[in-house]
Amino acid sequence: MLVLLVLGLVLGGAGPASAHAALRSTEPGDGTVLERAPRHVTLTFTESVGLRDDSFRVLDPGGHRVRTGEAGHADGRSDTARVALAGELGEGTYTVAWRVVSADSHPVSGAFTFSVGKPSATTASVDTGPTEDPLTATLHKIARYLSYLAAILLIGTAAFVVLCRPPDPAPLRRPLLAGWWTLLGATVALLVLRAPYEAGAGPSAALDAAALGGTVETRPGALLLVRLALLVPVALLLLRTARGDRHRRRTPLATAVGAASAVGLALTWAAAEHASAGIQVPVAMASSVLHLLATAVWLGGLVALLATLRSSPDAATVARFSRTALASVTVLAVTGVYQSWRGLGSWPALTETTYGRLLLAKLAGVAVLLAAAAVSRRWTTAWVTAGARADTAVRAHVRERAPEPAGGPPGGPPARASEPPEPALPEPEPSADVAAHRRGLRRSVLAEAVVAAVVLAITTVLTGTLPGRAADGVARAVPAGGVLPASVTTVPFDIGTSGRGTVQITLDPGRTGDNAVQAVVFGPDGSLAAVPELRLSFTLPDREVGPITAELVDRGGYWSANSLTLPLPGTWTMRTTVRVSETEQVSEARRIRIER
Repeated sequence: MLVLLVLGLVLGGAGPASAHAALRSTEPGDGTVLERAPRHVTLTFTESVGLRDDSFRVLDPGGHRVRTGEAGHADGRSDTARVALAGELGEGTYTVAWRVVSADSHPVSGAFTFSVGKPSATTASVDTGPTEDPLTATLHKIARYLSYLAAILLIGTAAFVVLCRPPDPAPLRRPLLAGWWTLLGATVALLVLRAPYEAGAGPSAALDAAALGGTVETRPGALLLVRLALLVPVALLLLRTARGDRHRRRTPLATAVGAASAVGLALTWAAAEHASAGIQVPVAMASSVLHLLATAVWLGGLVALLATLRSSPDAATVARFSRTALASVTVLAVTGVYQSWRGLGSWPALTETTYGRLLLAKLAGVAVLLAAAAVSRRWTTAWVTAGARADTAVRAHVRERAPEPAGGPPGGPPARASEPPEPALPEPEPSADVAAHRRGLRRSVLAEAVVAAVVLAITTVLTGTLPGRAADGVARAVPAGGVLPASVTTVPFDIGTSGRGTVQITLDPGRTGDNAVQAVVFGPDGSLAAVPELRLSFTLPDREVGPITAELVDRGGYWSANSLTLPLPGTWTMRTTVRVSETEQVSEARRIRIER
């Protein structure tokens, strides 16, 4: 069970692993030169994306905005974004700046260029800006963390009352109310900050009523409204508990409403974040709900147990919570193993990706949490055992103090009035062992709660990180045009008094292993140029590999090599040699990054 928990709770996370959408391809491809102007600009992502009114900005060579149509999805596919280009585009290089919202509700942005006819001497400079405003992003992350924490406190404390049946639940009303009010405030904050968070604007943009109206029409905004609506029946249940007597029996209807509300609250996270994107969405959604509920029952129950130990300690309640926590750990292990497989995709991703390294950090935190839980379980067992011994002593004392019936014991001689009464037996003192075990359990449960809060903070960061499976998918993806943006390199060279030309070199796919090479030479005026000879060589100085020569063949308008093997990842030096005449040649070097 411990091995499953390490692979499960640690590698799983409060939300399933599948973070921001990543750009898979563009059409036109980044850096490509087209003979005719395209009618559309299309982006393809690794998961579904949401569109905004300003999802696309297309700038002409002079930096002026090109008129475009309304952004939409290509052929109804939710993992694409497309915009129509109105009118004919003139010759030159165009810049496309884009911004979308991932299915997991995180904004993503970027930019690329393409040319019509021939590249421009100058291109529009566009600053896509930060994907997130630092202050808005910080406030948004704090609100997300508080919402997780409040939901765990609210659901876990309520489950503790129902499943563990403490003798006096009155002290638990305070954590219940704290969880409800904190979840309400954090949800309202998330709703208000949603628009500036998506736009990368400052917090002051949250005051825009029109932006707030647009937020509630999106899926993340609608789910936040559902979360607020679910807090209404929860508030009625809390109000009923506050007005009623502590011994009032809980009705099956109230229990059913509470359970349904807890599942609904968990669904608002599953549907708004990572489980809603990627592979096996229905299974991932169910796993996410179970994972969050099990986390709440265990970690939220720890806070409720701590409050119970301070006010009305009861060994039977502690024993029931111990059994409930074990069931929660089992659910966490099963769902966590599935979520780790879904998010990581491979074992190397544990150390080669940010997502994997965060999982390892969470592993360390959960290892400490498991150690504290083991200590708590030992204190629980010791307390129950000591309590049983104390109860046996009390019962024995009561039997010895029981008065004899008048006239002596039945069937025996009557007692003589002159005989003095026997001396009273001393009252048994409270067991010192019971008190010591109770104090020890209270300290270990407090330590569990503190470590759990740290683990939850790591989990909050984890849900905003691109997972290993998605990162690997982006690295292996080849755009529709067959060219990865990182594989296109432009090398300028001098042609004496005639000016400067350029060579556009494309590596397909631009990774280790076999690559196809294409090279196009442009003259000073940007038109295609014919040269007597073109040579390419690659060296990896850090590993003393190379030079590796690409056997380029003149194809009549461009040069190509069908196979170039680059064996290792790293920063390679690409040397381009252009022979511009029978007696002159020019060499230029550029550093390019080759990924695995």
